[in-house]
Amino acid sequence: MDPVKRPILFVTGTDTGVGKTALTAWLARCLSVTVPGVVALKPVCTGGRDDARALQEASGKRLSLDEINPWHFRAPLAPLLAARREQKELRLAQVLAWIRSLQKSHPGILVEGAGGLLTPIGEDFDARNLIVALRATPIVACANRLGAINQTLLVLAALPPALVLRARVVLMSLTRETAVARSNVVFLQERLGMDRVHAVPCSACPSQPDRRVGVAIDGLARSLGW
Repeated sequence: MDPVKRPILFVTGTDTGVGKTALTAWLARCLSVTVPGVVALKPVCTGGRDDARALQEASGKRLSLDEINPWHFRAPLAPLLAARREQKELRLAQVLAWIRSLQKSHPGILVEGAGGLLTPIGEDFDARNLIVALRATPIVACANRLGAINQTLLVLAALPPALVLRARVVLMSLTRETAVARSNVVFLQERLGMDRVHAVPCSACPSQPDRRVGVAIDGLARSLGW
């Protein structure tokens, strides 16, 4: 596929701590086989930079930490609030320009958002605004536990209809699989379609997916046409 026509994949979530970074890193490793040179970005983060470092490793260290994560704020808060603590201001146009500049020199771009879909990132935008402006394909990560169905459907309802049709849902098992987790997958696949809902099992090593995780991520990548 022509890099100019290849859509950006944007990993967002139903909440913070639902496995977005692990999913983005695993997907970057998987896609690097079919799309050499693919890179994963986390343009904005707060608190530590471990997430950005994980994406740097997953992308084969093609980019520096500051290229992957140009905006870092120290307080572990929503990015807008953390930036205000440092008397800094971040605008949508700045982040868009950064991502698009890297898109020109890489055949595939994955972007991990900060927090959930509507978490305020800057003074005038959240992840939804970024997804729309980039015309990205949304990948919605959700912890596969009680409440996942409601949380997933709420996020999809917040997206423009055209993006909902392209979106993929990834249910992340953060602990051992349960009957609740299995029923979540079955229901959401019935509601949204088999190809649009993927389940990733718990991994003992988040930095390196085991065989079952690898199979699930490969299925996701194939459903995206990458």
